[in-house]
Amino acid sequence: MENEASDPTPNMQSLSVNDSENHDSASSSNPAPPMTVEERFRILRSVGEECIQEDELMNLLRNKPEPICYDGFEPSGRMHIAQGVVKAINVNKLTSAGCRVKIWIADWFAQLNNKMGGDLKKIETVGRYLIEIWKGVGMNLEGGKVEFLWSSKEINARSHEYWPLVMDIARRNKLPRIMRCVQIMGRSEQDELTAAQILYPCMQCADIFFLKADICQLGMDQRKVNVLAREYCDDVKRKNKPIILSHHMLPGLQQGQEKMSKSDPSSSVFMEDDEAEVNVKIKKAYCPPQVVEGNPCLEYVKYIIFPWFNEFVIERKAENGGDKIYKSFEELTADYESGALHPGDLKPSLAKALNKILQPVRDHFTNDSNARDLLKRVKGYRVTR
Repeated sequence: MENEASDPTPNMQSLSVNDSENHDSASSSNPAPPMTVEERFRILRSVGEECIQEDELMNLLRNKPEPICYDGFEPSGRMHIAQGVVKAINVNKLTSAGCRVKIWIADWFAQLNNKMGGDLKKIETVGRYLIEIWKGVGMNLEGGKVEFLWSSKEINARSHEYWPLVMDIARRNKLPRIMRCVQIMGRSEQDELTAAQILYPCMQCADIFFLKADICQLGMDQRKVNVLAREYCDDVKRKNKPIILSHHMLPGLQQGQEKMSKSDPSSSVFMEDDEAEVNVKIKKAYCPPQVVEGNPCLEYVKYIIFPWFNEFVIERKAENGGDKIYKSFEELTADYESGALHPGDLKPSLAKALNKILQPVRDHFTNDSNARDLLKRVKGYRVTR
């Protein structure tokens, strides 16, 4: 991925993770020229469904050779495909464009949010399992451009910096403003929240400054707390605000599911699902004929298959039109809306492509004894909301 992005195409959505191995051997003897600021901008912008603000991102790239990107996650259960594959794609894009990525393993935050029943040892086990997933799927961890940082260890090591920042953010904001951020925990303002869950947004806002992040690269569901960080900059007269690069949130596989759920196995493909499980989940997924809007199977194709492979291969019988290779999502949706492509042909091809992506992860958890042990333990845990 890193070297492929050195030869950017106009459509930066089609940056394939797996192509990096093929390009590495060629680039070692014939290094590609450095990317321009505009080329780096196009790669980074392709990561986000929304960018606040684009002019600030361009200015950052002009003035800082290696911006710091922040992403974070609660270790809260098994990893679904959006957290696994999409994050790997996005992180590889970020590093290919010259960024350093700090991935915040939010173990204390998971405890505050009562994940794994608040058991910190289980949360740590889940965090280690998640790292093994990203190793297996092909996140580019070479060269030190990606750091995994445990929140508990980092905060304890520099508590004199962290807690005054949390306190200052808390005292400058009214409770209703903090309550509007509870979406970041998968909660709503109508939920009965603990005091810990009120503290959580103040801490996540502080993380951005604590990690010296130039770019917040999280999902659209984290947007409100990232905006809170920009508002805090106004309060303290800080000139350089964190740039928000929010990626698209994949829906659940069933009708009406706005997002995937770790507590509902049918809502998503998990990263170490076996081939048969993937086939069944995609076969049962909501995929109405000739309907593109709100179709989770097409979203999987758009946000996983095309960025990974740069194409989508439909395999079907000759009497149904024969095999076809789609080079763009627009071409695919045109055929789907017209009825030239049927769900009965799309679904098996989607399942086959997903299984191809996931096979190295399965192999890693089969061949690596540490990863295998972590998965066994995580599968034995009860997911708590």
